[in-house]
Amino acid sequence: MKTRSEELQVFVAVIDGGSISAAAEQIGQTPSAVSRTLARLEAKLGTTLVNRTTRRMDLTEEGRFFLERARQVLEQMVDMEERLSLHRQTPSGRLRINAAAPFMLHAILPWIGEFRQQYPGIELELNTDDLIIDLLEQSTDVAIRIGELADSTLHARSLGCSPVQILASPDYLARHGTPTTVEALNAHCLLGFSAPESLNLWPLRHAEGDSWRIRAQLLASSGETLRQLAIAGEGIVSLSHFMTHEDIRTGRLQVLLGEHNNGYRQPIHAVYYRNTQLALRIQCFLDFIQKKLATYACAVA
Repeated sequence: MKTRSEELQVFVAVIDGGSISAAAEQIGQTPSAVSRTLARLEAKLGTTLVNRTTRRMDLTEEGRFFLERARQVLEQMVDMEERLSLHRQTPSGRLRINAAAPFMLHAILPWIGEFRQQYPGIELELNTDDLIIDLLEQSTDVAIRIGELADSTLHARSLGCSPVQILASPDYLARHGTPTTVEALNAHCLLGFSAPESLNLWPLRHAEGDSWRIRAQLLASSGETLRQLAIAGEGIVSLSHFMTHEDIRTGRLQVLLGEHNNGYRQPIHAVYYRNTQLALRIQCFLDFIQKKLATYACAVA
């Protein structure tokens, strides 16, 4: 006998609620019905998923294994239903988006006109913040976050990742020479972040490791400020491809030490609270932006 989605939902509700009675209240069934469904699921699988006593419920090893995959299946089902809804409905309403200023300027704004033509019913509100915000407190529907994603109760979707490269302007290189080794960077003016310090760990392989911690002569809190300084010929910088691809294409910036780059790519995620009515607008926007990121080799499989 095959496992049904309703049984997966009951199992997940029991674990999340901590008891059969809590799960029954959450999904609108009687405790006895929930108990029978859980027993039927275990019988189908031929294993015990939950050790039940009068005071507590504990997942077995098989239960922990099954829970992770049950969540994935249910998540995929919800995602599929939302995508099918896009073909039946015209998304409309306000969508509030938050992103760090560089991502907003270089990866979102260039495509806003096309997005609005494609989805005229969606009203966009674009906000920038270089700090991680509270979505509810800032009345934000979806936030774009660059870098490793901390554990969160938010729903997260990967949009791909962006290579990090070492860059300088032709003017700077003409005046100061082009470094050909990682160690040669010590003789140059390096542009770094005032915070967080982890951004000053450049993705370069050298004799002593796979990354190079710089001592910056000029610091800034914003990646966009550092980009402008690099274009102005003030020094060498390490920045993500999503904000510099056009500079590289036009020759405003040149990639340095490519053969020493360790290949690190910054993850890009969208985070949001799941809301059925809002999900159509979020799905449209994220599908659109993900395709655009891929057009300049920013997003990867």
